[in-house]
Amino acid sequence: MTDAAELRRRTREFLAAHPPAETDRLEFLRARFDAGLAWVHFPEGLGGLGAPRSLQAVVDAELEAAGAPDNDPRRIGIGLGMAAPTILQYGTEEQKKRFLKPLWTGEEVWCQLFSEPGAGSDLAALGTRAVRESGGGWVVNGQKVWTSSAHLARWAILIARTDPDVPKHRGITYFLCDMTDPGVEVRPLRQITGEAEFNEVFLTDVRIPDSRRLGEVGDGWRVAQTTLNNERVAIGGMRVPREGGMIGPVVKTWRERPELRTPDLHQRLLTLWVEAEVARLTGERLRQQLVAGQPGPEGAGMKLAFARLNQAISGLEVELLGEEGLLYDDWTMRRPEHVDFTGREAGYRYLRSKGNSIEGGTSEVLLNIVAERVLGLPAEPRTDKDVAWKDLAR
Repeated sequence: MTDAAELRRRTREFLAAHPPAETDRLEFLRARFDAGLAWVHFPEGLGGLGAPRSLQAVVDAELEAAGAPDNDPRRIGIGLGMAAPTILQYGTEEQKKRFLKPLWTGEEVWCQLFSEPGAGSDLAALGTRAVRESGGGWVVNGQKVWTSSAHLARWAILIARTDPDVPKHRGITYFLCDMTDPGVEVRPLRQITGEAEFNEVFLTDVRIPDSRRLGEVGDGWRVAQTTLNNERVAIGGMRVPREGGMIGPVVKTWRERPELRTPDLHQRLLTLWVEAEVARLTGERLRQQLVAGQPGPEGAGMKLAFARLNQAISGLEVELLGEEGLLYDDWTMRRPEHVDFTGREAGYRYLRSKGNSIEGGTSEVLLNIVAERVLGLPAEPRTDKDVAWKDLAR
């Protein structure tokens, strides 16, 4: 299935058999998955047809023209962008068949239990422990933090330390955790915006069967790299139209409010507009590279640019609006399903963008990744590289 015309024909036949206006939304999404039109580059039987990733655009265009429902990708972004590619690469056949379909249809929301209060930027230093029981399962204890969508999630991708006697990168194992299991407690983290889209998650004697381990015992760091590389592409490489994203509202205000303009702001806006367009086109190129294989460290560069641009653009917008830019519409504590950068006012964008250089890997860590893995510069000295995790100073 590598021909666009054949894929277009198949999509039209699917639409004829499942008219969007007459078919229940969830029923439509399930049928789309079964027809291999969910993500066409996935294998047959797992929502795909084994076709090139680039042909997904053919399917999407036909479905959009027919008014077909989507799977609300912003709500289930962690599942789509991080859990799914990791399960596909490392999961057993049983795990793939169990998790990928409800993940794609949005019936089961996912979250990511990686960061910890004492191991944020240095993720490999995580201290959540998973101890093997005599029956083969695992008992997990620890705390995770900055967990998006944990208050909505049914499942989580989780990394925990299974061997404290080896260096920190080697004693980690990757699990799939049921967020409804006893011992899982989710608490909201209220942010500077007033919302609580993030959470902290406490794991107390949580039992995970070995059948929900992803990859080999002790190989969790390698498995997690697949998740992290996809996460950075998902955050920094999102497809946006020209003047989409954060630059859009600023340009709109500039065109509609000439009384706010100054020569200095004009020059700065032009500079940021060009940089935003360069980032957008670079993201398109990165997505084209994904057609040929798995995402690499280049996604770190895109995520870096995304964070820096969002913060610079939102700062310029607040300055352009003057006193209006200091207003904030609503400090009500909410637990939203997703981040809405462009649906709120300038004050929200300015405050929320401060988190862009932290979430998905801090900018400082990503600079190291770009330096070492993209530019090939010498690695920073690491005195803890060969030291057992239990002997590290904490």
